[in-house]
Amino acid sequence: MSAAREQVITELRDRIAAFEGGGPRKLDNLPFGVPEIDAVLPGGGLAYGALHEIAGGGAGTIDGAAAALFVAGIAARTKGQVLWCMTRPDLFFPALAQAGLHPNRLVFVETDKEEEVLASMEEGLSYGSLGAVVGEIVRLPMVASRRLQLAAEKTGTMALVVRRWRRQTEASDFGQPTASTTRWRVSVLPSEQLPVPGVGRPRWLLELLRVKAGECAEFMIGACDDEGRIHLSAGTVDRSYPPRRSLYSR
Repeated sequence: MSAAREQVITELRDRIAAFEGGGPRKLDNLPFGVPEIDAVLPGGGLAYGALHEIAGGGAGTIDGAAAALFVAGIAARTKGQVLWCMTRPDLFFPALAQAGLHPNRLVFVETDKEEEVLASMEEGLSYGSLGAVVGEIVRLPMVASRRLQLAAEKTGTMALVVRRWRRQTEASDFGQPTASTTRWRVSVLPSEQLPVPGVGRPRWLLELLRVKAGECAEFMIGACDDEGRIHLSAGTVDRSYPPRRSLYSR
């Protein structure tokens, strides 16, 4: 039997199995619990079985840390272990726990090559029993993003890519097309004042730059609490305003 014919037969068997109920599990959504944000996302939340991209508003470490904590808050609200793949082992455990993601739920993969980060993410997504798979990378080629998206679709696991820049010139790659379902940008804002003098809750500018079957939007939010939840902070939500870089990014 030729290789081409064998491939066709395999694809037909997979389609038949899907019709018979032997396909991947039904995909779901993870709501943020903020009506204004969930309203702009198809299905009312962040889709499982999909790839999502998140980056800091600038090339600095402050916005990059905010993006990582935003991802940690999302992963914290999933069920199961979380696989976190990276090339720079600089995560601060107390900060992750403060965002709701406790170390006992984390499985780390450390490597010195981004290609291996992508391969580890794909393997983790194919496993199918994880709450989420996170990967920290600079560049996300279209082919690689498509492989991650397909692997996520197959098992219904959420894939979260944190785009981390080492220098400002690398941030331009964030505008290149990928297969991600959503694309977000997180920038640090002045803290939200609390009744206690000298203490404030961190605030972020959250920009939804791309969403399939949806529109772009931006929100001022309070940073993740110890359950991974965010809230809408004081300020105007303007869904029609074109995406822009935060004035507070450096």
